[in-house]
Amino acid sequence: MAMENPFENKEVWFAVGSQELYGPETLEQVAKQAGEIVDYLNNQHSIPVKIVLKPTLKSSDAVRNFMVDASSKESCIGVIAWMHTFSPAKMWIRGLELLRKPLLQLNTQYHREIPWESIDMDFMNLNQAAHGDREFGYIVSRLGIRRKIVVGHYTNPEVSDRINTWVRACLGWWASNNMNVMRWGDNMRNVAVTEGDKTEAEKIFGASINTWSVNELNSYVNRATDKQAKDLIEDYKNKYNIDPELLNQKYDSLLIAAKQEVGMVSMMCDYDATAAVDNFEDLGGLSQLPGVAAQRFPSEYGWGFSAEGDWKTAILVRLGLVMGYGLEGGASLMEDYSYHFEPDNEMILGSHMLEVSPSIGSIQKPRLAIYPLGIGGKSDPVRLVFTAAPKKDAVVVSLADMCSRFRLLMNIVDVVEPSGSLKNLPCARAMWKPQPSLSLSAQCWLLAGGSHHTCMTTSIGREVWEDFARISGVELAVIDKNTNTQDFERNLQISQMYYKLNVK
Repeated sequence: MAMENPFENKEVWFAVGSQELYGPETLEQVAKQAGEIVDYLNNQHSIPVKIVLKPTLKSSDAVRNFMVDASSKESCIGVIAWMHTFSPAKMWIRGLELLRKPLLQLNTQYHREIPWESIDMDFMNLNQAAHGDREFGYIVSRLGIRRKIVVGHYTNPEVSDRINTWVRACLGWWASNNMNVMRWGDNMRNVAVTEGDKTEAEKIFGASINTWSVNELNSYVNRATDKQAKDLIEDYKNKYNIDPELLNQKYDSLLIAAKQEVGMVSMMCDYDATAAVDNFEDLGGLSQLPGVAAQRFPSEYGWGFSAEGDWKTAILVRLGLVMGYGLEGGASLMEDYSYHFEPDNEMILGSHMLEVSPSIGSIQKPRLAIYPLGIGGKSDPVRLVFTAAPKKDAVVVSLADMCSRFRLLMNIVDVVEPSGSLKNLPCARAMWKPQPSLSLSAQCWLLAGGSHHTCMTTSIGREVWEDFARISGVELAVIDKNTNTQDFERNLQISQMYYKLNVK
C-alpha cells in the first residue's frame, strides 16, 4: 500500500486584480496576458499542482465572491494574487477578511524588459504591476494577513521554484487540517517535552489527536492471518537484507512483527488516521514493541510515526512526508543521542531505539534483524538497522508546547557518513554536522527549549518549513550557518513579547 499522491486533484487559484476604469480593450489584454503567465507556470514541472486562472477581479463584490469560493472549495489549497494593473486596495478588504486559504503575492509583470525605444503611455497604462502590487501589498499588511511574497519575472526559474516551495507548504497545511493522529496509549511517564495541549493543537493546526486502546490494536493484530503476514514478509525480502535467523529459528518473531504491521495498518485505515504514536510503557497484549512496522509507516504508507506518546513529532513526520512527496528523501522520527567532539569534525549521532524510518535514505540496503530490548517487558522486537545516507542542508525540526503557544524550532544540518562502522549498534541511525557548529547549535537549541525528539527531513529544506510556519501562524526559530547565540537569544525574547501581545 503505497502513499497516495497528496497533490492529486489539488489546485491553486490565480487571482488577477484590475478595475473597470481601464475599459474593455485593456481588460481583454489583462486577461490574455494573465493566461499566458498561468500557462507558462503550469508547464514548469517543478510546480506539482494545477494553477487555475480565474476571471479578472474588478470590483469589491467580485473579490469577495472569489475569496468565499476559494475558501470553501476543498480542492483549492491556496491563492496566488497578482495585480496586472492598478487595483484599488479598498475593493479587496471584504474578500481578504474572508479568505481561509494560504496566500501568495506574486510581484511580477508580463514584459521582462522595458522597451526603451517604443514605450509610451498606452504601454504604461497596461503594464503597471510595479505599483499595482504595492497598493495590494499595503492593504494585506494593513489587515495583518500572512502571505508569502515572490518577486521576479515569471520566466525566472527561481520564481517557479519558490512558488513550488509555497505550494508544498500549502499542501502541508491541507494535510495538517485533515490529520487524524492515533495514539496507542498515553505519554511516557514523567517526560515533559512529549506533553502538549491537544485542544490547542487542533485549533492551531487542525489535527485531531485522540487515544485508542492498545488492546484494541492487539485485537487487530490477532485477526491478521498467516497469509497476510507471509505476503508482507515477501515484501521485506525484496527491500531488506534479512538476517538468516529470522527466516529460521526466529521465524515466529518475524511472523509476529509482520502481523503487527498488518494489524496496525488495518486499524489506521479503519479510522482514517494518517499519523500514529505508541509508548513502550503501555503495550497491553502486544507481544513485542512495534519495530519494523513503525519504521515502515513513513516509507511505505506516508504516515507519521513517533514514540513514547509524542504526538507532536508524529504530526511533523506526516507533514514532512506530504510536503516532500515526489522528491528524493523523506521524513522520520529522530533523536539526539550522543556527541562526537573531535576537533574540527564535531558531529551528532541521532537515532531511536526502534522507530527511525528508511524513508530518509540509507547508505546500504537496510538490514532486518532481531535484538534484545531492555525496556517494555516484552519479547525481543524485530527492527531495521541502517545508516542514513548523506544529505547536505537537511533539516531537523521540533515542535514544543511553550504554554502560551507552540514553537517550531529548526536546525539546518549536513547528514554525513560516520567515521566508523557502528557495527555493534543495533538500531537505525544518522550522523550529522549541525550548522553553524555543534556547540552553537546545541546552545541555541537548549535556549529555545527544543525537544529531544525531532523530525528529520531530507526531501524538503528550510523554506518549505518557513512557509508552513507562516501559513499556520506558529512561532519559528531557525538555527543555521549564520546563527550566533546573542542574536538568537534576543530574537527569542522579541518573539516572546510578540506572541504575548498577539494572543487571540
